[in-house]
Amino acid sequence: QVQLVESGGGLVQAGGSLGLSCVVSGSRFRINNMGWYRQAPGKQRELVAGITRGTNTNYADSVKGRFTISRDNAKNTVYLQMNSLKPEDTAVYYCNAVLYPNNNYWGQGTQVTVSS
Repeated sequence: QVQLVESGGGLVQAGGSLGLSCVVSGSRFRINNMGWYRQAPGKQRELVAGITRGTNTNYADSVKGRFTISRDNAKNTVYLQMNSLKPEDTAVYYCNAVLYPNNNYWGQGTQVTVSS
């Protein structure tokens, strides 16, 4: 059974930093794309950052220059370093992984709260 377990959320003041991590376990298939999404109250889930197996990255315009996504394929782990956090970054952050051939999996979500 494939599981994605996130860690690292919490409460931080505006301008601060947080790091998220997500470990994928229980799969014998290759992990292709990985990413982080977020959902704020009353809003749709949106892509924050994505990374291919070859480590090409893409970011939402709202986080470019502040957030960095990375991955360690040997550890089946994806990371999100969030700097210069703003109150509008407050949301539940979800890890996503696409496993070969094209199966989509989600983590349970971790709360990030940025106080002004």
